[in-house]
Amino acid sequence: MSQYADYSNAAATEASALQLSVLIPFYNDNPVPLARALARQITAAGLPAEIILFDDGEPDPELNASVAAEIDRLPAPARLLTSRRNVGRAAGRNRLASAAIGEWLLFLDADMTVSDGFLQTWLELVEGYEFDAAFGGYSADPVQQPSHHLHAALARSSDENNADVRNQIGATAFCTSNLLARSSLMRKVGFDENFTGWGWEDVDWAVRSGKQGELAHFDNPAGHSGWQSPDVLLRKFRDAAHNYARLLEKHPELASLPGAKAAQILKAIPGQSLLRGIWAMMAQTPLAPMKARTTALKLWRASWAADAIGK
Repeated sequence: MSQYADYSNAAATEASALQLSVLIPFYNDNPVPLARALARQITAAGLPAEIILFDDGEPDPELNASVAAEIDRLPAPARLLTSRRNVGRAAGRNRLASAAIGEWLLFLDADMTVSDGFLQTWLELVEGYEFDAAFGGYSADPVQQPSHHLHAALARSSDENNADVRNQIGATAFCTSNLLARSSLMRKVGFDENFTGWGWEDVDWAVRSGKQGELAHFDNPAGHSGWQSPDVLLRKFRDAAHNYARLLEKHPELASLPGAKAAQILKAIPGQSLLRGIWAMMAQTPLAPMKARTTALKLWRASWAADAIGK
């Protein structure tokens, strides 16, 4: 039995020689609203594009069934790939890339939103500029729950940058939320599947891709709405420390990054891990100033990275 199930709608069975494949992995998140919005853009403008969704391990059979039903209703070419076991972020995106037939591959997260003309803008950029991979940026969608304000504030302070700022940063400003790449580049440079769990496989990919092709940054943002509570962020940042250590091991030149410098400073402080309780408490305190909360969250992340690097 194959590890992956592949379900296609009628439009996908007839599709060929497409310019763009929109690739969306999901795990518990519902990708249907995003798929509907993309399909409307594809059909309204007659874009040569397909949508491929990847259910990483089918943790929710009801969600998987509802996504499959939606695939049938979409007017644009659409497919649902379902893994019979969880393979992780890097492997899932590699599977999506290998299944795509488009000349260009656009990676989006399942919890993102897109404005009218989003796909058309990407195709115009492809025609107007010479590059092999690009990041379009993302914007912070409105927060619906009070517990999500910290995550949104962190995103606005760290990641919501325009193209000019991101071009100055370079490859390390890339992430897989709104990443466009030539399929030929993806065949040369896949995501490193030794990055397990959450985080940093996208930066590693961009750094390696920058040695194989031309990277660019544009202002064609997708909205980010997948906000998470402080306790989830603390857990994810803790668990991502081993991936950050792997990133620095593979790319020693990234030791000059602010996060790496902070980790090195903390590593030199005896007993620095004892401060984690204070940083976690500060990050989770709603009445504390938001800047203090985001700083505490960054120190928490750097503290776990300090333990992981150099092992």
